[in-house]
This record gives sequence, structure tokens and C-alpha cells, in this order.
Amino acid sequence: MRNTVFLALALAMMASLATGPVCAADSAVVLSYRRFGDDRIPSANTRLDQLDAHIAELISGGYTVLPLPVVVDAMQAGKPLPDKAVAITVDSAGTSVWTQAWPRFKAANLPFTIFVATDETDRGGPDTMSWESLRELAASGLVTIGSQGAGHPHMPALNMAAITEDMARARTRFETELGKTPDLFAWPYGEMSREAAQAARNFGFKAAFGQHSGSVWRRADPFFLPRFALNETYGEAERFRLAVRSTALQAVDITPDDPKLVTNPPAFGFTLAVEIAGMEHLACYTSHDGRAVIERLGPRIEVRMNKPLPQGRTRLNCTAPALDGRWRWFGWQFYVGN
Repeated sequence: MRNTVFLALALAMMASLATGPVCAADSAVVLSYRRFGDDRIPSANTRLDQLDAHIAELISGGYTVLPLPVVVDAMQAGKPLPDKAVAITVDSAGTSVWTQAWPRFKAANLPFTIFVATDETDRGGPDTMSWESLRELAASGLVTIGSQGAGHPHMPALNMAAITEDMARARTRFETELGKTPDLFAWPYGEMSREAAQAARNFGFKAAFGQHSGSVWRRADPFFLPRFALNETYGEAERFRLAVRSTALQAVDITPDDPKLVTNPPAFGFTLAVEIAGMEHLACYTSHDGRAVIERLGPRIEVRMNKPLPQGRTRLNCTAPALDGRWRWFGWQFYVGN
């Protein structure tokens, strides 16, 4: 109900706001899928009618769909990207990627990145793509292979030695099966800790992605970049268009900057890099407690939560309307251990 109310409010405010220019270099949207046409797990699945509608919107809506490495390289080099730049990603090499998504993306000439957990591929089975299929995707020129590690663990729950072992095992398998090592990483379950991020740096990854909503921005943490996770609930046409047209809410000086929490609830806050119109409409929501209290201290935004976060992951979304009828979006994902 809360998400429905927020969506209705967002759509109403989009219709009421005047339009204005958007800086093309500021942000890009990264989409995250998992399964396609597989209704056994709706929270991880995108229906085929939804996927067809997404592709139709991306083709006809004035977007530029780019390979994820192009987006990452441009952001890190400070180079401009087209307005409404989008990258597509898929977590886990499930069979439905091969049978359902790949033919559709290929027909539409849409590049995408697939993040592979190597243990899952090695185990095989009817729900998992083979290494042979992954090699064919990589050879197509449309698909980038990224890493999700080996065993798909809860990374913040591991110590540095265990994180390093998982990433090393995956690297060996990629080198053996594909002849090269991915330089983009996706955190399993979207869960990151600063210790895990340091391990990713040590392995030479250029960037790593979570599963918190928001648009990537050139000054965002390259090892905790946001993606809009899509499924049967969050894949309907209106919500998809709301997300894919979003721009970055330019947040810096995020505290605490480690998603793995020590204090619960956290005294969370961030600073707006530039003062922008529409901030009087800024609202923040958490997945465990609904709308959060916001304190404005000049450009500083302090977000206060009434309840401790539950064990596992909790997401925060902060949004504000931009003057062009789109939305500025900042997301974060917290992790609470045992």
C-alpha cells in the first residue's frame, strides 16, 4: 500500500511540474533483472509482457541504451553521456535469460551485462545456463559478463579472508571458461560492506553494483552504485517509466558510509552537492518503517528512523521532483548482521 501511495503521489507531481533542462553528464539509470517469465518466485521474476513493454519503452521513449562498461568508463572519466542514458543488467545466469530475455534483447539490439555466480554455473541444472551459452553471449558483442563472485554469499557476514577466497575462486573459473576476468562486480543480494569493497578493489574491479534504487552519478561511490531492481511488482509500466527517466539526487558525505551497521538505527545523513530546486518536496522512505523524518541543516540532510532496522537488508529511498517533470532519486541499502 505504501508503495502504491508513493507512486500515485509521484505521478501526480510529475504531471504538475514545469519542464527544464537536464545536464546529460550527471547521471544514468542502470536496470537490474533476474528471471523472466518464471512465476515460481515473483519477487525475482519479470513477466514477459512486462519485459516486452520495457523494451518498447526503451526503443520509443528517447533513451540511449549503452553497454554498462561504457557508462562506468564515462562516469569515472567525467565524460558526458546522452540524456536518458540507460544500461541493462541481469543477476544470475538463469535459463530464462537464455530462452526469454536474450532473444528479445538481441532482436532489439539492446546490450546488457549478466553478472554470474560461478559456483551456480558449475553446478548446472535445468534452471542454469551453461558456460557454453555464456561464451556464446560474450562472443555476440552485445553482452558483457560480470562477476557476482563464486558462492553468492552474504558478503558483509564474511571476514576478509572468506571474501577474498570467494572472489579468487570465481576469478579462476572465469579465466578457465572465458579466457578473461570480469572487471565489473555485483554484490550478492545487493549487500556490501567497506571490507568487501576493499576486497573488490584489491581484485582490480572497476566498479561494483548494489540493488538499491537510484541513478548512478559521476561522484557516487564506484563500489556501491545503485540499480533499479525490477520484478513483477516493480516492473509495471508506470513505475518502470518513473524509474528509467530518473536523474541522480547528488548526495555526498554520506554517513555512516559503511552499509554494514554498527549502530542501529543509524544516524544517517548526506549533503547535497549543489542546491537544486524542488528540495522542499524531498521525501525519504525506508522499507521497514515507511516515511522517515528529515532534518534540513542547509545543504545537509539528516534522515531519522524511529525503529531499529531488522536483521538482514533494509532499503532507503529519497526522492525529489526535478523541474523537467522527472525525479531525482537517491537510494541506499543497509545491512544488519546477527
